[in-house]
Amino acid sequence: MKKVVLAFSGGLDTSYCAIYLSKDLGYEVHTITVNTGGFNAEEVKDIEKRALSLGVASHITVDETRNYYEKVIRFLVFGNVLKNGTYPLSVSAERMSQALAAARYAKEIKADAVAHGSTAAGNDQVRFDMIIQILAPGTEIITPIRDLKLSREAEIEYLKSKGVVFNFEKAKYSINKGIWGTSVGGRETLNSLGQLPEEAWPTPMTKQGSEEVKLGFEKGELKTVNGKSFSHSVDAIHYLQTIAGPYGIGRDIHVGDTIIGIKGRVGFEAAAPVLIIKAHHALEKHVLTKWQMSWKDQLAQFYGNWLHEGQYLDPIMRDMEAFLTSSQQNVSGEVSLTLHPYRFQINGIESKYDLMSAKFGKYGEMNLGWTADDVKGFTKIFGNQVAIYHQVKNESESQK
Repeated sequence: MKKVVLAFSGGLDTSYCAIYLSKDLGYEVHTITVNTGGFNAEEVKDIEKRALSLGVASHITVDETRNYYEKVIRFLVFGNVLKNGTYPLSVSAERMSQALAAARYAKEIKADAVAHGSTAAGNDQVRFDMIIQILAPGTEIITPIRDLKLSREAEIEYLKSKGVVFNFEKAKYSINKGIWGTSVGGRETLNSLGQLPEEAWPTPMTKQGSEEVKLGFEKGELKTVNGKSFSHSVDAIHYLQTIAGPYGIGRDIHVGDTIIGIKGRVGFEAAAPVLIIKAHHALEKHVLTKWQMSWKDQLAQFYGNWLHEGQYLDPIMRDMEAFLTSSQQNVSGEVSLTLHPYRFQINGIESKYDLMSAKFGKYGEMNLGWTADDVKGFTKIFGNQVAIYHQVKNESESQK
């Protein structure tokens, strides 16, 4: 019997795949769940029970959360990466970790094939396929949902026919959880108009009023929340999420261009990622120079797009990560934010590297480093070439 490794989340798509691969195609199915920070211990056990109840030969869970942070997330923070100014790459980033782990496991158990539950209309099919083709060349890739062109309704009917017990009401929404945010897809996101209902969001909005939060960064990485220190940034992210998530902060719908050339729309909630990126960016505006900010913005946009399109293994990504890491040497300090229901505001920063220090002058009021004559001379030289251009242009036009 041929072996297949199935990337398994326990949701509708991968549950369908587990049954179909075993019952219809006759494979020995070995499921792997790659935890990228979205599942607690109880949820991990439930997913394992679900996999075994579907008759798979074996199931393992691999916790990639810290590796995911070290290899991907911290560079998204360093680059202040928000796809189309909105989306913190909640799912697209974690798919790299999941695909890499699935490919490694397939090689480890000498599997004949790797399967995943991607559809034909999204980005994940490209991300998974590309990683598997690069790291496990020659391994067959099986994608039942894509190959059979299945709707969620068809999957539900199939599982019912096989006697599978499932929360089919919950299956109306496709939810992907990770430390860097949770995506939510449903009928409301299939069209260009419409918002997800309150019950579709995994984290209920339970907090009212407002509260101040202080985020402490060391060399661009979140290390403290409200003065509480954490040994690893992963723990700080989880802690911040518990504070900000119940405010409904970080909820939005992202509209973007898929790798395969169509527009896509997906809901997401990412309270901690959005707060961290915005706070980090505010700190950078104080401690980095103009040209550090300018080049960082350009490289980070490319880095985010290339990661989004599944090109994590391209060596140019390592080159850009080296630049982003170098840029963070002085990005240390504390950022104050105030949280409100569905929104937040940044109050300011404190840092020993703050380039806005009053000893150099106060913007719009006084200067301490130059005289009025210095500015007059600088301005004349700074605009000299443009002045020459316009003088020559005017003389030329007056002769016509």
